[in-house]
Amino acid sequence: MAAAPKRSSRPTPVRKAWRSLSWLGVIIVGLFAINAAGVIWGGGSWTPKLALDLEGGTQIILEPKLESGQTASQEQLDQAVSIIRQRVDASGVAEPEINTEGSNVVVRIPGELDEQTRNRIEQSAKLELRPVLLASAATDQSISPSESPAPSDDAALEATPTVEPTDPSDPSWITPALQNEFDTFQCSSLDDPDANVAPADEPLVTCDASRTAKYILGPVEVSGANIVDATNGVVTTQNGASTGQWAVNLVFDDEGTKAFADVSTRLYGLKGQTPRDQFAFVLDGAVISAPSMNGVITDGRPQITGSFTQETSKALADQLKFGALPISFTVQSSETISPTLGTQQLQNGLIAGLIGLILVVLYSIFQYRALASVTVASLIIAGIITYLMLTILSWREGYRLSLAGIAGVIVAIGFTADSFIIYFERVRDELRDGRPLVGAVEAGWKRAFRTVLASKGVNLLAAIVLFILAVGSVKGFAYTLGLTTIIDVVIVILFTHPMLQLLAQTRFFSGGNPWSGLDPNALGAVYRGRAEFRKPSAVPAKKAASSAKEAQRRQTIAERKAAEQLSSTSEGKES
Repeated sequence: MAAAPKRSSRPTPVRKAWRSLSWLGVIIVGLFAINAAGVIWGGGSWTPKLALDLEGGTQIILEPKLESGQTASQEQLDQAVSIIRQRVDASGVAEPEINTEGSNVVVRIPGELDEQTRNRIEQSAKLELRPVLLASAATDQSISPSESPAPSDDAALEATPTVEPTDPSDPSWITPALQNEFDTFQCSSLDDPDANVAPADEPLVTCDASRTAKYILGPVEVSGANIVDATNGVVTTQNGASTGQWAVNLVFDDEGTKAFADVSTRLYGLKGQTPRDQFAFVLDGAVISAPSMNGVITDGRPQITGSFTQETSKALADQLKFGALPISFTVQSSETISPTLGTQQLQNGLIAGLIGLILVVLYSIFQYRALASVTVASLIIAGIITYLMLTILSWREGYRLSLAGIAGVIVAIGFTADSFIIYFERVRDELRDGRPLVGAVEAGWKRAFRTVLASKGVNLLAAIVLFILAVGSVKGFAYTLGLTTIIDVVIVILFTHPMLQLLAQTRFFSGGNPWSGLDPNALGAVYRGRAEFRKPSAVPAKKAASSAKEAQRRQTIAERKAAEQLSSTSEGKES
């Protein structure tokens, strides 16, 4: 008895098609599930957030906080604008408008600001490292003139050290006038924008951020401008165990590393002489941390600890990472502003996109007949995935859709249709060569896929470059363009090609129905196999002539030479 032939383990085109469509279904269902989870539990929405030009938002005017008689230069203001923009961008693509108006910096942010984003903008994050000279518990109780001893006319008014300080930790900095200022200082005065503005080479009287401790600090020894990187993380022990305490890890440049090594060496030598063995990280005039020195740090990688949460440590790390502002600012005003364009422009943009979509569909129907249904279905699937991605990005990454972003989506309609046209034309070329539809779909895909990848690679590269170099609304255009380019490739692989594989199995398409868009006779298929010409049967003369001209026009140079050589050989034999 003969053994039954073994079935091939190689998947058929139909099985591959259903497998691809299944993966596409999983992706769409997954995106729906993520979006639904965001709506139910994470404060998400089924619609993308809109940008400043379509929704309006918040306007914050920052005024430079300077010493008397000083003015902010345009270079300082421009640098501040650049740093604030980097801070805001770190929270997501929100397309803010940040510029200068006179001597002020104006920040316009879409929608309502959360506390973390507001802090990124309003806090100047001017970091200074000062040694601690004196510390005590804070008090906001004022002392009336009758209760406080009136300073005498000699030593009590002395503001200049009688002995020249040898280093920033020298107690000689504490003059009678400075001691009196410390005794009467109220921590509530830190809320005054003009408070705690002291030259870098002079001592500073201040409190910590929680208003529970007062300090006299020596001159600045390391500036925030020397920070090259800042990250947040959980503090770990020497054994690698987590303490659960959040901290900000700093990395200084060469100048800051050398200066901090000198500071740590001196303060470690004062160990036990509290508080002179402490140093203070001063952020915008307030002490955020004043740890004691437990060793000499020569690698320029100190760690700020305190009452941080994950969110506050991340916000501070971002502020310090993008650089300290060249000058401090105070909030002059904060108000809600109306949309710069409004709903009418949004409707016009959507109408323009709808018109473009209709034109693409009409062209596809005219050019590809029933095959246009694949184009329409692919565009619908691409639209669904794009919409879900935009809503998820709005929820998770703070993305906001602007009119420029809508333009990027509209442009993507043409790019997406371009991929289908490349593929369909490759399949038609294979049909003209005499292949059956099933073989033409597979051979055409191999040829078209390389072209599609090359085309989309150029589009994606252009979007990435534009996103990196651009600012504002142009960045939103590049973002949507890059996103839709990636989605286009996914759709072509997981939907368009599998659908043609399945349609090639139907009698309507494989039989070359004139309305299928894949009729070999209408496409001018005049030969089959290796230069073996197929004689058209029962074809009207007018249509045959048209098909012959079409075939001749579609022939490559190599095919024409082969046909001419075959023709000359046949004539030579006849003669």
